Amino acid sequence: MSRPAGEGLTDEERYEQGMVVRREVLSDAHVDRAIAGTTALTGDFQDFITRVAWGDVWSRPGLDRRSRSVAVLTALIALGHHEELAMHLRAALRNGLTVDEITEVILQAGVYCGVPAANTAFRIASEVFAEPA
Repeated sequence: MSRPAGEGLTDEERYEQGMVVRREVLSDAHVDRAIAGTTALTGDFQDFITRVAWGDVWSRPGLDRRSRSVAVLTALIALGHHEELAMHLRAALRNGLTVDEITEVILQAGVYCGVPAANTAFRIASEVFAEPA
């Protein structure tokens, strides 16, 4: 069984570890925009997702980043979180998934999450993949 990545770390160390992973997966530009947009209302949430989602979960050794991206894409498609899907499609490419592999993930999600969900995911993916590199 994998040990939690943040085990034995201070909150500050988990935040720093999370920020490294968050930047590697989402890009410096994305994270810089998110941090610049932080307000008094969202500050605690930004700290939380950096420490927990990125410093603890994404940093665990049990799955590689490609596998984590597959899981995240599927969950976002299933739950209809379209506002996050484009960001994680870009992240999946940075994590080494190919457009063909992402296509397969969306097709698989279509079977288990529904055709309308996959249809929307393909529309969003088409927009993301058309962006300049």
